[in-house]
Amino acid sequence: QLQASGGGLVQSGCSLRLSCEASGRTSNIYTLGWFRQAPGKEREFVAAINWRGDSTNYADSVKGRFTISRDSAKNTAYLQIDSLKPDDTAVYYCAARLGVVSSFTYHYHYWGQGTLVTVSS
Repeated sequence: QLQASGGGLVQSGCSLRLSCEASGRTSNIYTLGWFRQAPGKEREFVAAINWRGDSTNYADSVKGRFTISRDSAKNTAYLQIDSLKPDDTAVYYCAARLGVVSSFTYHYHYWGQGTLVTVSS
């Protein structure tokens, strides 16, 4: 089970940190990924991190502003978002899969409920 949190209404240029808490016996061995879906658009990949935390992948559109990390002891992944832009407005979902980091939505078997990030200009 995945629980995403940390979204909210923020001004452009501000920062935000999203959290994704995973629960379950084997949750700490999953690759965790973040995706987002803006109104009227398809869900898109944002970032992913493997279970050891030593392999990450980012969408080109977020490189340099987004940082994914995880705390295995807490079974939690984080997405630090800096210099927020109105185009970052979306519902952010965390997802989990067994295997290496991947940017493909269909590779992820488990999904959280999403947390809404709204960036005002």
